[in-house]
Amino acid sequence: MRVIVGLGNPGREYEETRHNLGFMLIDKLLKRAGGRRYRDEVNAKVAEVAMAGERVLLAKPQTFMNSSGGAVVFLLARYGDGDAGNLIVASDDVALPLGMIRVRARGSAGGQKGLASIIEAVGANDFVRIRLGAKPDHPVGDLVQFVLSPIPKRDREAVEQMLERGADAVAVVLEAGVERAMALFNQRIKAAAVDGEQ
Repeated sequence: MRVIVGLGNPGREYEETRHNLGFMLIDKLLKRAGGRRYRDEVNAKVAEVAMAGERVLLAKPQTFMNSSGGAVVFLLARYGDGDAGNLIVASDDVALPLGMIRVRARGSAGGQKGLASIIEAVGANDFVRIRLGAKPDHPVGDLVQFVLSPIPKRDREAVEQMLERGADAVAVVLEAGVERAMALFNQRIKAAAVDGEQ
């Protein structure tokens, strides 16, 4: 079974923040698949749904972003045969402009601590990731505070459109593979924005 994980932080105070874009994408996928609710399982909220003709597990780790790996490695072992090839992870990415997504077949964490936790726990970096743009469009003094602040109303339409594209990208990964999804959804950006990726 494919395990699709969205990264974020539990708690109402984080629900509408850029750092929870991964959670928002999982909620979008649940809704698209006609799922009704999550159940609690090993430090995560999970739901089994049908997507692209197969059963998949949607998951939102409840361990806080920087410790996501523990929940993910358990779920992957239980539902995905422990194979990183069965894992898809969605997360925010402050190197990408708001509204842009990027599909990757493998690579480094790129400074995203939730991804770093998963790479360390799983012992591999060759899992698909859907990166959701969260870059500020103006200088900010504290990037952590920025991504943990509520998304302003003026940006919500762009976020919604990005989440729709992210959900479309997941569907293409399942149906046609990651290379096809990369060809369809990845836009060209400045090289500096993707340093450390492969």
